[in-house]
Amino acid sequence: MIKVNRCNQNPLITPEEVRPSRDEFKVDGIFNCGVTRYKDEIILLCRVAESVKNVPQGSYKIPFVTKKQGRDEMEVVTIVQSEHPEFDYSDSRSIWRIDAQGMKKITYLTSLSHLRIARSKDGIYFTLDDHPTIMPRAEDESWGMEDPRITKIEDNYYINYTSVTRHGAATSLLITKDFVTFERKGVIFAPENKDVTIFPEKIDGSYVAFNRPVPCSIGYPDMWIAKSPDLIHWGQQRHFTGVTEDGWENGRIGGGAVPFRTEKGWIKIYHGADQENRYCLGAFLLDKDDPTKIIARTKDPILKPETDYEKEGFFGNVVFTCGCLFENDIVSIYYGAADDKICRADIHIREVYKAMQIL
Repeated sequence: MIKVNRCNQNPLITPEEVRPSRDEFKVDGIFNCGVTRYKDEIILLCRVAESVKNVPQGSYKIPFVTKKQGRDEMEVVTIVQSEHPEFDYSDSRSIWRIDAQGMKKITYLTSLSHLRIARSKDGIYFTLDDHPTIMPRAEDESWGMEDPRITKIEDNYYINYTSVTRHGAATSLLITKDFVTFERKGVIFAPENKDVTIFPEKIDGSYVAFNRPVPCSIGYPDMWIAKSPDLIHWGQQRHFTGVTEDGWENGRIGGGAVPFRTEKGWIKIYHGADQENRYCLGAFLLDKDDPTKIIARTKDPILKPETDYEKEGFFGNVVFTCGCLFENDIVSIYYGAADDKICRADIHIREVYKAMQIL
């Protein structure tokens, strides 16, 4: 059993503290944040999920961004459950249907996500911006912007995030130097590919990133690793590791925080989910010169849903990270709890090594 110190102030940010982007919206969750240091502050770039408020019972109002007369505008579609018995409404996050090929597909998302900044001097007490930092646009993310991850390389902060449209969940890229102005670079991994994490330096002359394509007919939601000359064009894809036959990561595996370097090699915090959609966090130790080589990995989760705020929420039994800070031998993991709030847990690097049985 490793020692994990959950912050006494958890949850750090909750939906009640978030001002909706529009009067007719309510905030369902603030979670899955990228994290970095910028000047003398810790920056969280948070996913904020919103939905239409005051919806009649038995109905769903689906918000999305569309293009009208050359401008991005918000549109809302109403779905009356009794009029659409062909849909599956069992998941609070989405509405599903069976397509002509017999595949279960998401037809609508029940919320629309944007990105918003929170700032802190001490990494515990955060001030959240009143307004969205970046709103989705119709072209690449009409169904929302989700799960940002921040990689600092020299003076630039590279933000990759899941960009969702009716064509699928892709991964797109933003670049900023100051978290005020952002340059959009568009889609860098086509659907369905998400949970991308970019290493913070070149390795053997190339940029390196983990990604998680989702096969529809053969294969599983596994982690892959890719290389790039410029952070835009990615190739040399190789399968990295996959789900297990049983246990805590037998459903899907991927994502997690941006890797960080230690004296023993690269540490990669990642997530795994079981067949019941219980999300936990584990870790890999990777060779410092060849991150495709796994030196060690945790057999059991280093963080799993245990507290009420992790077990209960918009989608319960979830701990999910998009970012951590490694400072003074402490790994500070910022994570989404139950898909609706932001929390923090600190783990000494010795405890991570202990979980890998390499001390």
